[in-house]
Order: sequence, then C-alpha cells, then structure tokens
Amino acid sequence: MPLHRQDACVPLYPCRRRRLSVGYGCLLNQRRCSVRIIEDHRELNSLPKGVVLTIGNFDGVHRGHQAILTTARQIARERQTQVAVMTFDPHPAVLLNPDHAPGILTPLEMKSLLLESLSVDVLIVIKDSLKLLNLSPEDFVDEFLMANLSPSVMVEGPDFNFGYGRSGTIQTLRQFGGPRRFEVVEVPFVDINGENATEKCSSSSIRRLLASGDARGASQILGRPFRLVGKTIPGRGIGKQLGYPTANIEATGQVIPAEGVYAGYVVVGDCLEDVVFGGLRRPAAISIGRAKTFLSDHPLLLEAHLLEDHVENLRGKWLGFDLMRFIRHQQRFETKEQLKQQIQKDCDKALNYLI
Repeated sequence: MPLHRQDACVPLYPCRRRRLSVGYGCLLNQRRCSVRIIEDHRELNSLPKGVVLTIGNFDGVHRGHQAILTTARQIARERQTQVAVMTFDPHPAVLLNPDHAPGILTPLEMKSLLLESLSVDVLIVIKDSLKLLNLSPEDFVDEFLMANLSPSVMVEGPDFNFGYGRSGTIQTLRQFGGPRRFEVVEVPFVDINGENATEKCSSSSIRRLLASGDARGASQILGRPFRLVGKTIPGRGIGKQLGYPTANIEATGQVIPAEGVYAGYVVVGDCLEDVVFGGLRRPAAISIGRAKTFLSDHPLLLEAHLLEDHVENLRGKWLGFDLMRFIRHQQRFETKEQLKQQIQKDCDKALNYLI
C-alpha cells in the first residue's frame, strides 16, 4: 500500500516555545534543554569554536539517530562544549528529485522538539542545500565546515555521505579531519534489538513498514510508537450518529501510513509541544482512510474513537495519534448496521490489545 503525504499543512507554531518536562517512548527519561535554532548561515560565526557536530536529515529521530546523538552528547560533556546538529529543510531529495522525494516522518518543528529532548544545544537548518550539495567533499569541509563552524569532533554513522554526488564518505571525512584538527567518531549501526548490526536502522525502512501497516515494526526502529500529530478539524458527524464519535485531525505534513484501522492511543494538548511530549495517552481505535460507505468523494480521513466513557471537548486541541497495531483494512459496508457492528468489533480488538 502506498504512503500518502498530507499536503495541506496547519501552522506548526501556535504556542510560545517553553521548557517541557515529559517525553514519550525511549525519550521519557531524557533530560530536556532549550535548543537554539539557526536558519541564517550568517549566525554560524556566533557559535563557539570546537562544537561536536553531526550532519544528517534525522527524519524520524529513530534509534540509529539516537545512538549518534547520545555519543555526541557524551563527547561534548567530556570536552565541555556544545552539541550541534545540522539538518536540511526541505529534504535534499525535494530539490534534487521532487517527483520521488520521500514523505516526512517528523516535520521540522516536531524534529526540533525531539532533538531538544536529546540535549542538542544547536540545530542548524539548511534551507538552500543545493549550494552545499554542489560542492566537492573537500570544498564542503573547507568552505563551509571550517569557515563557519570549526568543529572539534564530527560524529556520524558508517553510511555518512557528503559533497557533490554523495561522493564523500566517513573515510573521506576522516582523511580531511587530520590536517584540519577535527576528530571523526563513527557510531556503528544499531539493529532493532539494540545491538551492533551490519544493517542500519533507517528512515526509509520506517516508511516502508508504515506503508504496509506494520506499526509495530516501525515502532521498533523508532524506539517509540509512530505518532501522527495535528490540530482537530470538524468531522462530518457520521461516527457520532452511529454512537462512536471521533476526533479528526489534519496532519502536519507527515507521511500517512497504510489505510486501515489501528489500535492506538490519543494524546491531547493545547499545542504541538504538548502532543509531542504529552504524558497522558488515551486508548483509541484509530482509522486512516475514506468513508466509502457514506461518501462519494472519499476524502482521506484521520480519525480516532477514544475508548473511554467520558471524554472532554477536544475542539481546538492538538492531538497525537500513536499507532500501536494494525487491526484491519478499510472496507465498504452495505448498511449502517453492518458498519456499526464492525466498529464495535474494532473497538473490542483495540481495547484487548492495549490493556
């Protein structure tokens, strides 16, 4: 099944940035700090020299990324310096091959919050990556890294590439580092069981698993459930008519997993920060798909029925949908009664799995 990308995005900055205290999944116990975001390259010279730097898309901030960032943080603490992450927005593939660009697991604001939870001090966002992509590996190091950042350590994975045509490798970087007095630390691949592996945890693997509805497999690589986030939008009231009211969201530019019904949780908050790091999750049956039984235009809907007796008014709230387990594919029913019976079966299965 194909992955969908939600093109109509809602604003990602409805609240003032503030310190948050709670994460989710494997991020629950991580110390949080305030991350400085730099989008203007002219600000790079204001950073202290000798930062510990890592470069990548970090889409999903999965367990492989977390291993790199944990290593970077440990080195930075030993050297009493800062951890800087350099990432790209949009994804370079959007500029190089827009028709085949991957969907995004974590839009920029969500990614920045996840990186913040891992004690990243500085997030450098490259908006026009074409200029850097056209530099040779050596020119990238000299004209960009050394001229603007002068890192003391670069921390990367075995598959790191940089420069024109991705011709620079981790070995190339190490060769350049010696004469320029920065170290290169290579972090081994991490498999889904947490051990060193010959194959990597990757964002593309997560997208592939989500496209097939394998929410559990995706969560193993992420180290936490895949979470769709968005602000509530008005529904058509069909679920309420059937006795199963739903909360509907418009996703924030994330990839949309395989259509179907999932067991999961809903996190409620007043803004994006709340739902990225919300502590209270409510069990739910989550539906991704099109109301084929009732609607002729079949718009894609992201909706959840909370499996609790008393649910507060969610209008105007931000929600996070945690996908835990795939229950079934979408179906068309001949009557409302058939649909109602199936919804009850879905809710029972979801509750049995979640309890």
